Amino acid sequence: MKAKVCLLTTVLLLTAFITVNAQSFWPKDVKLSSGVTVTIYEPQPESFSGNKITGRAAVSFRKTAKAEPIFGAIFYTAIITTDKNNRMAELDSLDITNAKFTGVDDQAQIDQMVTAIEKEAPRWDLKISLDALITSIKKDNNSSTNDQFKNDPPKIIYRTKPTTLVVLDGDPKIQKDKDLDADKVVNSPNLIFKEGSQWNMYVGGIWYKSSSVKEGWKQNTSLSAKLKSVNDQIKKQEKENNGGKEVTEKPIVTDIVVATEPTELLQSKGEADYKTIQNTSLLYVSNTSNEIFKDINSQKTYVLLAGRWYAAPNINGPWAYIAADKLPADFAKIPEGSDKDGVLASVAGTDAAEEAKIDAEIPQTAKVDKKTVTVKVEYDGTPKFKAIEGTSLQLAENSNLTVMIDPAGRYFALDNGIWFVSKNATGPWEVANERPKDVEKIPASSPAYNSKYVYIYDNTPDYVYVGYTAGYMGGYVYGPTIVYGTGFYYNPWYGAVYYPRPVTWGFGFSYNPWTGWSMGFSVNYGFMHVGFYGGGYHGGGCWFGPPMYRPPYRPPYHGGGYYGGGNHVNHYGNTNITINNNTNNIYNNHKGVTTKNIDRSKNNISNSKIGNNNISGNNKINSNNKVGNNTNGNKNNVFADKDGSVFQKDAKTNNWNARDNKTNSWKPAANDANKLSDLNNQQKARDRSNTRENNFNRDVPNKTQSRPAPSSRSSAPAARPASSGASARPAPRGKG
Repeated sequence: MKAKVCLLTTVLLLTAFITVNAQSFWPKDVKLSSGVTVTIYEPQPESFSGNKITGRAAVSFRKTAKAEPIFGAIFYTAIITTDKNNRMAELDSLDITNAKFTGVDDQAQIDQMVTAIEKEAPRWDLKISLDALITSIKKDNNSSTNDQFKNDPPKIIYRTKPTTLVVLDGDPKIQKDKDLDADKVVNSPNLIFKEGSQWNMYVGGIWYKSSSVKEGWKQNTSLSAKLKSVNDQIKKQEKENNGGKEVTEKPIVTDIVVATEPTELLQSKGEADYKTIQNTSLLYVSNTSNEIFKDINSQKTYVLLAGRWYAAPNINGPWAYIAADKLPADFAKIPEGSDKDGVLASVAGTDAAEEAKIDAEIPQTAKVDKKTVTVKVEYDGTPKFKAIEGTSLQLAENSNLTVMIDPAGRYFALDNGIWFVSKNATGPWEVANERPKDVEKIPASSPAYNSKYVYIYDNTPDYVYVGYTAGYMGGYVYGPTIVYGTGFYYNPWYGAVYYPRPVTWGFGFSYNPWTGWSMGFSVNYGFMHVGFYGGGYHGGGCWFGPPMYRPPYRPPYHGGGYYGGGNHVNHYGNTNITINNNTNNIYNNHKGVTTKNIDRSKNNISNSKIGNNNISGNNKINSNNKVGNNTNGNKNNVFADKDGSVFQKDAKTNNWNARDNKTNSWKPAANDANKLSDLNNQQKARDRSNTRENNFNRDVPNKTQSRPAPSSRSSAPAARPASSGASARPAPRGKG
């Protein structure tokens, strides 16, 4: 058995630089110097926990070009390094737990092949797409939180003309800003300050004025000298954050609605224009960027907000929460590839919902250098700690980061997905080898709730291996679907500075199967213009949690869908605006933190290296061993079952055949309903994986180019300089 395990370990490892980009990439042939050709079929992941996956794969080998292939199956456990930007995973280590080659008697020859290839195997890696993981992993292996979230509807406003929602964290909090030499509203991501008796606000590329912060905003067409100076600085920053290019987006003058309580804005371009959804009793509003539906049978209106459904007698409310598994059955019948298929991830029992749940639990991983990585923890005055309900931990109320103290008197700080530890509240700090003991017990009612989704997997004297799942960024598995935010309102800290807390409402969070959760500002897509001043984003991503400020993921009134073939569109909008700190990986460009940005393109093979062996364009590992595309005519229709038997789908009859190594032939598979059902599910998962990968390649621009983020702590919007005094605004604790 050991020889078989070693052989098959090597077989998998030989696929080091094979990216899984479409069905055409599988199977793969590995030709050894002995003349033996090994064929690797697409791996079949089964489950995952943390940064570890388990699975199986079918393989075959032939002794000569004319010999019949001998088929077998392997079972493995692997540690993965993930790159969620490019939706790829690299298997850093493999432990083959079992291998079966039914009918193979020539063990000596297997041992000989193992000896020939064992020397090179340890330096090779295996890459696999996250979509292959997501679609292949068994649904019943996916976990969900038992935590109680708050799902009461926010205040929901509907408008039929362009309107901008300006969010304040409670009543306006005014502080003197020395940079502006003016009173400024500190508890909003928008720039709002006073000159004389007039309040000024910059939003969506336009200046507005009012005598009151809460109401009466109109466009300001006559800027004072001071406003012109501030405007020039903002425009300069916009250009810098647009890659040095002028921003060509044309600003839209809108009505302004100021919200001081949890609020969401729905709006349509004119009166709601309803269209039908094929083969359902549902209508949807076509002239809006919101997800608004009407069920013809009940005449109820449904809206999707932050992954949660709300229903009302009409579009003006009153609204009530509807669990994802209590929706009318026709929501699950929305066709993939249709205009509104994006909501399927929020409909219980759909493939899209199950895949979204699994995707939310796949971590972004990194290796942290203990000697290099540092953190700066700040407090507004003397550190103040308050007990976290249901735990033995206490949480700092007046810190810029999430800082906790455990019963042993150890202080833990969380910054950009990395845990730090100290004997004192003010440091010195060092990279932690473990998390606070009770972190898993932190309830959703605590503003530190997202910290339970940052993990430490392993450590050495020099490095710590860490990772975070979507929960750290605010995306949670909740029952049968995913949601954004906990729904709880967390009291901010007000003192000489203002430290905001993570929020759920007010920013139009929507889910994208390729990039996760992103913000939208309804009709007025001026997301770049939110809160510029004083050296960086004045709010932006840091205002609601970790430093992940993403642009809206699609233009208003779009057509097309995410899933399936058909009428696809670019879901990133149609302007030339970019955001330099927009990234799915907060570890990127963090000094002392190593992540693997895995290029999924075909051309990456020509530039890859394995150990000291250069891989050239013809995929040579060395002069004897070659890895290349399959050339023997086999298709990617070979599967291993849970028992280790190998099966192939007959393209003509659509029936399953089992491999008999004794007779070197395929024979009709036994009529075992459970086995055949599992094989059909495996085939469906593989087909769906290919579809998802093709859609990702088509819909996500620049997917192999990591969008840079500022290094270290500054990956959140820039803090004001210390000299700003009372107006200083360090990155908030929610960032950690």
